[in-house]
Amino acid sequence: MRRRYQRSRRSDRGEAPKNLKTQILINYTAREVRIAILEERELVELLIEREDSRHTVGDIFLGRVTAVIPGIQAAFVDIGQEKAAFLHVSDVSTGAIDPELLDDEDDKSRGRKDKDLPPIENLLKKGQDILVQVRKEAIGTKGPRISSEISLPGRYAVYMPGLDHIGVSKKIEDRRERARLKTIVKKYRPEGAAIIVRTAGEGVDNDQLRDDIKYLEKVAQEIKEKSEHAAPPALIHEDVDLTIFAIRDLFSESVESIIIDNKEEFERLRNYFKSFAPQLAARVRHYEEKTPIFDFYDIEGDIEKILESKIWLKKGGYIIIEHTEALVTIDVNTGRFVGKRDQEETILETNMIAAKEVARQLRLRDIGGIIVIDFIDMEVEENRRKVYNEFRNLLRKDRSRVRVYPMSDLGIIEVSRKRVRPSLLHYYSEECPYCTGRGKVLSLESMAMKVEHWIRRIGGGKRRESGIVFKLNPVVGVFLREERAENMNELANTYRVRVEIIDDPRLHREDFEITSLDGERNLKAAFE
Repeated sequence: MRRRYQRSRRSDRGEAPKNLKTQILINYTAREVRIAILEERELVELLIEREDSRHTVGDIFLGRVTAVIPGIQAAFVDIGQEKAAFLHVSDVSTGAIDPELLDDEDDKSRGRKDKDLPPIENLLKKGQDILVQVRKEAIGTKGPRISSEISLPGRYAVYMPGLDHIGVSKKIEDRRERARLKTIVKKYRPEGAAIIVRTAGEGVDNDQLRDDIKYLEKVAQEIKEKSEHAAPPALIHEDVDLTIFAIRDLFSESVESIIIDNKEEFERLRNYFKSFAPQLAARVRHYEEKTPIFDFYDIEGDIEKILESKIWLKKGGYIIIEHTEALVTIDVNTGRFVGKRDQEETILETNMIAAKEVARQLRLRDIGGIIVIDFIDMEVEENRRKVYNEFRNLLRKDRSRVRVYPMSDLGIIEVSRKRVRPSLLHYYSEECPYCTGRGKVLSLESMAMKVEHWIRRIGGGKRRESGIVFKLNPVVGVFLREERAENMNELANTYRVRVEIIDDPRLHREDFEITSLDGERNLKAAFE
């Protein structure tokens, strides 16, 4: 069995053909679903859903407005979650289509502009019931972001009740195909609804698009009826689970295969395929090897490195990824790479390699918000353009909306990437109880100096103490007894006070308690 696995892995992950297609791997367990997207046999995206933290983007709720804040032109809505949802005036339905959904330049005038929107206090009132859809997950201290513009994605189309528009994905560039799809949509579009044809709709026939629209119309009607009889806050409609999402939103003609390691989910996916694209059902495969699927495809190691801040590049360079409250910074370094020719060429080569890896890491870690990338300084303007163009082209593969700003003279590129859910860093980790998010703790030397400062402070005080007891973390206690014993004895003799060190593993490394020798007085509180 071992030999068979090694041969399979070599042939499956050997030299990639030029027109290699995408693979989607699904690892399914009772408590977690993980979806890995591979391009050129390399992991580029990872989606995770756990039993106790289901994604809510796309879910529809009947909520109740709890506050309207004119100062920020927003409202807060109770949708039954721990934190109130945030509803900005630009996300309140006014009957005008969001400009980002428009596909033709001559349609831009029909789009809604924020400056033309009425004040939010004229649109919403406290206590008002409102049907909303989650657009962004709750992230950190912020609650979910919602919209009252409902959009229902199908396999080939997006259905938006209450609007009046026909659109086609910008990624479908052929003019004849766009015209053909619009003709079909005009024929089947229900009154009082907008229909946007998705990228996956390219090339589909009349019946497929018609059936998708009819299905979405039925879902919209069910949502309407349910919301009319519900009491807020109430969940009205759940979006599809992560497994079906892989088919609906990730599958395209470029996907070579979808491989899943669970028999029941395999059958469910194949049946789902048969309902809309039976000719593609054969691309769904059941993984039956004993070796875990992510180990078989050699990507488990990549997943384990997702939390690492330092990523080594080919030829010895590396990048450092640092998260802050406001933005993410990425620093590019040559590291061990010295090149074979001049310095400018070495720097250009390192930056080009880094551009590819940064684009991959943004997708893999699902980093959103503002990102600042500090490439190595290049003196030649043409080289700066090469790196910028390469980086921008690589980001075209990204499913999230990304804006890339030109490189500055200092070699810095600024990027904004749409954030829909917390990054994998937040998903996989929690705040360190020691450093509380700083990434640093006080050194043992600094802690020793603090303790010595307190001995001087108490020993030189007006009230004489016969003894001082320090309770602190064992790591600090060991350092004081073994490395600073001489200093501690000298201070005790100078102030004629007895000093005792007691280890308490319950204490944070930076915390300590100070009491009198008889234990009756909290000396730390007395001096603070």
